Amino acid sequence: QLFEVSSTAQRYPASLTKMMTLYLLFEALESGRVTKQTLIPVSDHAASQPPTKMRFRRGESLDVDSAIRAIVVKSANDVAVAVAEYLGGSEDQFAAMMTSKARQLGMTSTTFRNASGLPDDGQMTTARDMAVLGMALHQRFPQQFHYFSESDFMFRGRLVRGHNDMLGRVRGVDGIKTGYIRASGFNIVTSYNADGRNLIVVVMGADSARQRNDHVEALIQRSLSPTMDGAKTRLMFAEQ
Repeated sequence: QLFEVSSTAQRYPASLTKMMTLYLLFEALESGRVTKQTLIPVSDHAASQPPTKMRFRRGESLDVDSAIRAIVVKSANDVAVAVAEYLGGSEDQFAAMMTSKARQLGMTSTTFRNASGLPDDGQMTTARDMAVLGMALHQRFPQQFHYFSESDFMFRGRLVRGHNDMLGRVRGVDGIKTGYIRASGFNIVTSYNADGRNLIVVVMGADSARQRNDHVEALIQRSLSPTMDGAKTRLMFAEQ
């Protein structure tokens, strides 16, 4: 831990929620329950999710590898729900699994109600908890973390572009996830990995994507100042 402002204030996670959806999918990969070729069916409930989404129709399916990319890069709500239903039986049951996993990881102030981060008054978190989740993904699944550094991917012959414009903006930034709904403001969890240092930076509630990104960059620069030398792995959190 390095720097925090309002790190325990309750916030809506928005699409940062999908980091936990992916955590449970990575666990399923690790256990052998699924492979990257496993096909995930899209139900009517999944297909009916509002954007952002890949616009799958009921009865279609996609493989796990494509599902991961669709969730990371596109932040696809329809795919997040399809994954939830495949792993949990229903989205509600999967949300309970997400909350249980949050407690196991030490995320004491987080409750999940859905797999996508779409508005739900009961779905709350804190910047500190999101930092814990970001670090857990980085440390537990290093072999999967490369997905979070992808800014686009090819799917069925078309290029799908992402939302995380921190990628390529700051040297050393290698992921992880953005989120926005009107009630939450602009959220981001960012991983910085360079010069022997790994940093997880969380900014929640910014008024714009630009303000959010400027804040992340300022926090990274602050962490690199000589007066901040110390542990190589750090968590930084800030809220507007």
